[in-house]
Amino acid sequence: MKILFSTGKGGVGKSTMAAAAAWQLSRDQRVLIISLDPAHNLGDIFGVTLAGGRKRFSANLHLGEVDLQQLSKEYLKREIDVLSGSYKYLQTLNLDNYFSVLKYSPGIEEYALLTSIEATIRNEEDYDIIIFDTPPTGLTLRFLALPRVTITWIDRLIQIRRKILEKRYTIQKIRGNPEEGTLDSGIILNYNEDDDDILRRLRVLKTNYETLTSILEGRDCAIFVVFNPDLLSLRESQRLVEGLHELHLPLRLMINNKVTTDNEAMADHVEKTMLRRAEHIPVERIALHRELQSRDATKLYEIEEDIASPLLFILNNAR
Repeated sequence: MKILFSTGKGGVGKSTMAAAAAWQLSRDQRVLIISLDPAHNLGDIFGVTLAGGRKRFSANLHLGEVDLQQLSKEYLKREIDVLSGSYKYLQTLNLDNYFSVLKYSPGIEEYALLTSIEATIRNEEDYDIIIFDTPPTGLTLRFLALPRVTITWIDRLIQIRRKILEKRYTIQKIRGNPEEGTLDSGIILNYNEDDDDILRRLRVLKTNYETLTSILEGRDCAIFVVFNPDLLSLRESQRLVEGLHELHLPLRLMINNKVTTDNEAMADHVEKTMLRRAEHIPVERIALHRELQSRDATKLYEIEEDIASPLLFILNNAR
């Protein structure tokens, strides 16, 4: 299975390019396209109502949207349930008040999105290609950075948990029965790491994030950046390309969208500047199709230019 991410500044047409790629690729491939962007233009582009769900558009093409608000609530509930179950002995501290404000914590949306991506890649094995239409630059870079960041934190938490187990076992030997492994309170303390629920969960999380990292950085994943022939788009696209490079993520194609005869000089300038930051990355130029931008248009994915072929080429020849 191949994974594609469409990224770029808000308003550059990345959702339209993702939709066009999905439509063209679905002629010969089984394709699932998922919108992660809270703006959710995917349904409008295909002229259907998704409402945070899934829909079969054609024999080989399925569409989907992620409800970020609902996804964040579900993610937060799962984590709170884990914390509550793992630390029942702390309920006397009235942790409910602390849990209630976790929904405002930085990173909840990013982790929720990352969890959705990981679950989609793991569970949707019936597709040849999965395309993720991502949010604008800032949020995209944050959630793509999370696997590496999280692995670092998990390694540190594993070290801390091991020290806690060692100290608890020492206290247990002093206060309780070393042969039965119990305290006076009757709580069984596991010194064996394999018997500790928290360590087991940390190891599972680490394995999941390591697997996701290898997928995101691997041959079967490709990111394409969409930009427009204007200076604002250029500046943000440069930051995006630099961020992808720092995260070791596979930028494999750039799309210069909405090019007209009036802005060709600027389009040339933007492409040359982008290629200084992303040398050897191919660039596809897409014209501004005014007839598709009309109010009555319902097939925005039917662009004339072929972007399926370059995407298939880079996916099949990645090293």
